[in-house]
Amino acid sequence: MERNVYDILEERGFLKQCSHPEDLRELLGKEKVTFYIGFDPTADSLHIGHYVALMSMAHMQRAGHRPIVLLGNGTAFIGDPSGKTDMRTLMSKEQLSYNAACFQKQMSRLLEFGEGKAQIVYNGDWLYPLNFLDFMRDIGVYFSVNRMLAAECYKQRMERGLTFFEMGYMLMQSYDFLELNRRLGCVLQMGGDDQWSNILSGADLIRRKEQKPAFALTTALLTTSDGKKMGKTEKGAVWLDKEKCSVYDFYQYWRNVGDKDVEKCLALLTFLPMDEVRRLGGLPGEQINEAKLVLAYTLTAQVHGEEEARRAQSAAEALFAGGADLSAIPTCVLSAEDIASSGLRLTDLMVLSKLAASKSDARRLIEGGGVFVDDVKAESVSAALDASQVEGEGVIIRKGKKSYCRVRKG
Repeated sequence: MERNVYDILEERGFLKQCSHPEDLRELLGKEKVTFYIGFDPTADSLHIGHYVALMSMAHMQRAGHRPIVLLGNGTAFIGDPSGKTDMRTLMSKEQLSYNAACFQKQMSRLLEFGEGKAQIVYNGDWLYPLNFLDFMRDIGVYFSVNRMLAAECYKQRMERGLTFFEMGYMLMQSYDFLELNRRLGCVLQMGGDDQWSNILSGADLIRRKEQKPAFALTTALLTTSDGKKMGKTEKGAVWLDKEKCSVYDFYQYWRNVGDKDVEKCLALLTFLPMDEVRRLGGLPGEQINEAKLVLAYTLTAQVHGEEEARRAQSAAEALFAGGADLSAIPTCVLSAEDIASSGLRLTDLMVLSKLAASKSDARRLIEGGGVFVDDVKAESVSAALDASQVEGEGVIIRKGKKSYCRVRKG
């Protein structure tokens, strides 16, 4: 007998809060449930923080349930105050539509789209035509300002100033759930745990206004063992788009994850059986590196495909063992202008290759003994490369143990 997906999500560490857990578990065990998760397309790529939500959707779909991806081309006009300290920059409809198309392409690696399968819906379809007076009379009457201000997402903004514009977000997101319930029979909204107040308010709206069952469920946020948000590097966010985060950098991020975080990441971000996840997560001492290699390869293959994962793995091995393909590691191609203006000085090359934020940062790193050129420690802040070094395959500049860039002439 197939396991209830509620139990699968619980075992893998997804579940955080649920409005009616016993009723929802029973429903998931006997019916094909239509559920949704909302994504505001405010960038042209998803990042690893979205990936837990996508994985929860994939587990649900594999268990026979029907996912709706709600792209908030309407709510993104307002911006969600949850976890934010400032109001979001407003975006054009054209930019939001382009971003949404990028999202679908990335989601298709995990979700199967098509008739009766996963589908994408845009909340602008019902939010743009709304009449303000009708909306406030029909929907606004169900919301208590006292209860809204008690929600964590609004509390954090009270001292800085909270606009009515932003308070409208909870009403809009709740209305999304109501519309999806009416149009597509959607009875469950899922999302990250920082969305609990918004998700719960939507389920409450349906139960009060329609007198029908509706459920709210939140999943774990991707954090380290000490509670810090994962997915940030010196170069920025860990994006799913390889133009924003190279496949090699993506692979290396997971290869270098903290020992205590490996098991959690394997459970949340891969489909490996939990027996194997627990075995890998429990490896002692240096052997935990085996688990990190499995995590890095498996997750890179899920996001970018097997071929890209193999190239990233090969590049990583090349840097540590020598002799393998270097083509997958981050590369800085120097133009004739770059060569002339930099004089091939190491400090300039580190800035060009994004290994340092500035020349002063590069000097500090060199003085600290943390910069290497083809495994030879850079001894002087005035060091410069010879023109022959950037010919052909080029030269590898390394910062510390984990940050590399190949520099070559274009």
